[in-house]
Amino acid sequence: MSTLPVVSLLVPAKDEAENLQEFVRQCAEALPTLGVPFEVVIVNDGSRDQSATILTELQAEHPFLKVVTHRRQQGIADALRSAGDAASGDVFVFYPADLQYKPEDVPTLVAPILAGEADIVTGTKQGKYEKAFVSSVYNTLCRWLFGIRVTDLNSVKAYRREVMANVPMRPDWHRFMVVIAAADGFRLTSTPVPLHPRMAGTSKFTWTRIPIGVLDLLSVWFQLRFGRKPMLFFGLAGALLFLIGLVAGTVAIILRFTIHADVALLVSLVQTMLIMGVVLFGFGFIGELVAGLREEHRESARRLEADRRG
Repeated sequence: MSTLPVVSLLVPAKDEAENLQEFVRQCAEALPTLGVPFEVVIVNDGSRDQSATILTELQAEHPFLKVVTHRRQQGIADALRSAGDAASGDVFVFYPADLQYKPEDVPTLVAPILAGEADIVTGTKQGKYEKAFVSSVYNTLCRWLFGIRVTDLNSVKAYRREVMANVPMRPDWHRFMVVIAAADGFRLTSTPVPLHPRMAGTSKFTWTRIPIGVLDLLSVWFQLRFGRKPMLFFGLAGALLFLIGLVAGTVAIILRFTIHADVALLVSLVQTMLIMGVVLFGFGFIGELVAGLREEHRESARRLEADRRG
């Protein structure tokens, strides 16, 4: 069997000092049942409590534990990216340190991937929790916009290493990892995972994140729909405005020379539509250049990852 870890648990932790010892203890008990090598990568995401001291002690005690430190809070998406860079595994598992999800459920979560049946596995939360309504709205919108037939997209998840390479880790975009991966053709499935009450610490969720989440959702939808073919959106919109301008111009000419009507408003409409049409076409051409550069960057990243893994 390979000496490299096959399964890497990626754990963002912000002010979770009260939970870290118990979390690592449960990992030490549960993860050996995977039957493959494993590691736990905890990211201290700018904690202001005793997390750093506790993690140093735990790292000396447990050989499977790696610690990455952010000097300031950068958020879950950046924490996952940092943990992924430090990890050695072929399979990543996103798991919070607050013990609302127990490490004993990790083997069930990664089983479909280790069996070659899926590329990404989402955990479907089982039990009551305070964000149930918000989560249900988010999941419903995602299923409607993206056609993803998974009940819970905003939960713990396991995924192949290459999934992360294809997901832009912009702030809070870890929530859309599943839909972006599915759009790239990765196989998707889900499994029930019990959700437990938080025993210590405080939730990092605030209601102010809801409007931000909705805007991010629309941004992801737009990029998945038109990101690789921006001219499809801007070109069609520009052509439509041109058509409106031509129709309005034709009507203005007919009215002006038949009944001598005042067509100043129609002329203004024609000018506006034609100018906006030209601007949108310009956006489309710029978007095509950006899309081409992004595809070149993604291909370079794939080759570097392949060379690194080879």
